[in-house]
Amino acid sequence: MTNQMDLGDFLRSRRARVTPQEAGLPATTGRRRTAGLRREEVAMLAGLSIEYYTRLEQGKQSRPSPAVLEAVAGVLRLDEDERRHLFELGHAAGPARAAAARGDEAPRTVRAEVRRMLDIVRPYPAYLLSRANDLLAANDQGMRLLPGIEEWPARLRNTARYTFLHPDGRRVYGNWDEVAAATVAHLRAVAGSNPDAPDITGLIGELIVKSPEFAALWERYDVRARTNGRKCFEHPAVGRMTLSYEVFTVARDQGQRLVVYQAEPGTPDHDAMMLLDFAAPRAGGRDQDEEPAPHANRHQAG
Repeated sequence: MTNQMDLGDFLRSRRARVTPQEAGLPATTGRRRTAGLRREEVAMLAGLSIEYYTRLEQGKQSRPSPAVLEAVAGVLRLDEDERRHLFELGHAAGPARAAAARGDEAPRTVRAEVRRMLDIVRPYPAYLLSRANDLLAANDQGMRLLPGIEEWPARLRNTARYTFLHPDGRRVYGNWDEVAAATVAHLRAVAGSNPDAPDITGLIGELIVKSPEFAALWERYDVRARTNGRKCFEHPAVGRMTLSYEVFTVARDQGQRLVVYQAEPGTPDHDAMMLLDFAAPRAGGRDQDEEPAPHANRHQAG
């Protein structure tokens, strides 16, 4: 029990030194009674429930998982020594062991049953994403929803990379700011659960280097899982449309997610979405064996 109480003291002392501004939280008016971050703020940023984090600080939560400790360490901006101390107090596997346990990339194999689901939902656009937003499979309408992504080789097709690095990424999303922020918040959530996964850390590192906009959003430390929402499209082939989407987790496939778009039948949005069935992809698409580099954030120049 002593180590659990020490864990609570350590967490309280660390969150007291992190300002809301440093954590990327919006400024608030009035005087704060708590120095640094509040418990509920740490819980939100780490993707934990307030009840769970409170038990953690009170020494009532035994043996938190490595993923939880990594997420909390990130929110509290711990350095390497402090991170190691947190793992020691938490009675969890050390960072090196945790990394070894999660060091393999998630499989890119798509089960035949899932491929059939993509066909079943036609003519609604749908695609399958990995935990790192790699585009693993899509029906024709889902592929046509993202113009130009077919020009990349299959293993480079990724919706986060498309949003920030493809020249069509900004043009196709009428609400690009919202889509970009939600994309980064989702990656924050995934990284908190898989802090040492090379497919996730590699993508995040690439986007931080190549996209100042991604880097700025990453520093905000918003965390949010993507389960549903709306996207506005300015599609070059079918025009303007606003579609809602639902995200379905694929069982037993390490974070794969089926994303299905729809619109209310009888509306202009639905009519435009139906036209995707006739929108031909641009010529010049590359197959999986070719190796061009993704476009490097050309929209920064204007």
